[in-house]
Amino acid sequence: MVALFRDIFAYHHHFNQKLIDELKKHEAVLPARTIPLFAHVINAHQIWNARILGLAEFGVQQLHQLADMAQLDETNYLATQKILDSVDLEKTITYKTSKGQPYTNLVRDILFHAANHTTHHRGQIISDFRQSGIQPLVTDYIFYKRG
Repeated sequence: MVALFRDIFAYHHHFNQKLIDELKKHEAVLPARTIPLFAHVINAHQIWNARILGLAEFGVQQLHQLADMAQLDETNYLATQKILDSVDLEKTITYKTSKGQPYTNLVRDILFHAANHTTHHRGQIISDFRQSGIQPLVTDYIFYKRG
């Protein structure tokens, strides 16, 4: 399962980096929600990593400069690799949500959720590109594997 998670997060990192380049090219014509939505993707990944590693969390809706997002995504990717290197996927993590509610989940379930969350919101961003008349990246996993 670790190998699968490595592959999935490498895929997300690959296309997040490409998407950041596209966001920079088209920032002026994209809807106002697009850049904050991608910041949310970055934040959520960081938050889940931080919960697993016991680190300080970003705010869920914290804004970032587009110029900083490639490095933030890189930091998230490396933190996830650290988790995969050093944390048992069957380990139980207890954390509080951004609203202060306590929950407990397995690391593997948290990582699956984080990957799924990224896919969901990246799809919304791709839709923003289309609605703005911009040909979006093809970010399907199978295209990543073909490359």
